[in-house]
Amino acid sequence: MEGHDEVSAREQHFHSQVRESTICFLLFAILYIASYFIITRYKRKSDEQEDEDAIVNRISLFLSTFTLAVSAGAVLLLPFSIISNEILLSFPQNYYIQWLNGSLIHGLWNLASLFSNLCLFVLMPFAFFFLESEGFAGLKKGIRARVLETVVMLLLLASLILGIVWVASALIDKDAASMESLYDLWEFYLPYLYSCISLMGCLLLLLCTPVGLSRMFTVMGQLLVKPTILEDLDEHIYIISLEEEALQRRLNGLSSSLEYSIMELEQELENVKTLKAKLERRKKASAWERNLVYPAVMVLLLIETSISVLLVACNILCLLVDETAMPKGTRGPGIGHASLSTFGFVGAALEIILIFYLMVSSVVGFYSLRFFGNFTPKKDDTTMTKIIGNCVSILVLSSALPVMSRTLGITRFDLLGDFGRFNWLGNFYIVLSYNLLFAIVTTLCLVRKFTSAVREELFKALGLHKLHLSNTSRDSETTKPSANGHQKAL
Repeated sequence: MEGHDEVSAREQHFHSQVRESTICFLLFAILYIASYFIITRYKRKSDEQEDEDAIVNRISLFLSTFTLAVSAGAVLLLPFSIISNEILLSFPQNYYIQWLNGSLIHGLWNLASLFSNLCLFVLMPFAFFFLESEGFAGLKKGIRARVLETVVMLLLLASLILGIVWVASALIDKDAASMESLYDLWEFYLPYLYSCISLMGCLLLLLCTPVGLSRMFTVMGQLLVKPTILEDLDEHIYIISLEEEALQRRLNGLSSSLEYSIMELEQELENVKTLKAKLERRKKASAWERNLVYPAVMVLLLIETSISVLLVACNILCLLVDETAMPKGTRGPGIGHASLSTFGFVGAALEIILIFYLMVSSVVGFYSLRFFGNFTPKKDDTTMTKIIGNCVSILVLSSALPVMSRTLGITRFDLLGDFGRFNWLGNFYIVLSYNLLFAIVTTLCLVRKFTSAVREELFKALGLHKLHLSNTSRDSETTKPSANGHQKAL
């Protein structure tokens, strides 16, 4: 009888493993297909010309698609875990959701951590060096020569990084046991290195997210139709049409030798066409879209941003009075045993919305920074090198998102797998400083955003606008249409 029970237990364990593997494969296949369509939308079509370069570009494309799929999985994993916990609490005995258990969630977190390490340290460096390689001198040119050069470059890079991290660890922590543990590459070195990269990702999020939170109002204002108050759109469209015709006549009358003037006129004509398209879109929009959607979206963004800052402020108070508020605190009761939010399912839904909002804001803020401005992908005109750089950046941001969400107190979900093994998560001063900096920088960005109009008027009243002390005033004047529909320029 005992042998029969052991066989049944083995069969049940085998079936559960097969079921979990199938679910993981299906989820990743969906993310991979979506990532492939996204990358091919931005990839430059002229990259595929020669046979050998076409193969290299295709391999780099597959590796970049895999990395972007892992990034999407890292972003969706935390909301998926939170909603799974609430579903298991609401329907504990339902047969159709028994596959949604703690073993599956733990497995997904471990796979996300493993694939993130694989993409950061192996696949993306290989794709970059493989794309730039030409083969060593003296060897027959071809795919094998390029693969050989790429492998040699990876080994040299791994040796360099290994030496730097080992020396840094020896200088910071002079304990002999900690230095000997660095020889264990799989159990200590890779998690330690991933912890450092995660810390850099959290610092990058600390820089990008507040900028993105303030930038989101501008982005949504460009996507949505603004209300028309005391404005005659027909007159603006008529004047813009006349200006477009005048520019077109001037462009047709110029000779081909004046290339510089032709380029200037073409750029000006393109700007006029863009402004005309925006005005026509505003004219065709319904009254509901003009007068209701835009204010509602702006208010919703303001509420979400305010709630995020408020949660961070509450987390700061909890850190000062309660040790369990630390990200590397005690383990929770597990998946499906207790709610992760004080307000139950409604609180969990709010946490998921805030997590997605922070991720979108961080991406918007990342591409809004001047240092990464040229990094923005363009439709059908992005090189594979730039695609690889974008995939690595998004992977770093997405891998640090669960850590940042737990550090800021947006969610109380205990980090599973290697995400919760970072040493710096147990440092009280680092966590407290991170929360304080996020709250202060976000507040300053929002105050700067909503007081920009007042500052512009003050600069104009004091005569300081001629000194170009305000970047926002400069940006607004370069793109602001005048009363007659023309576009002002400095």
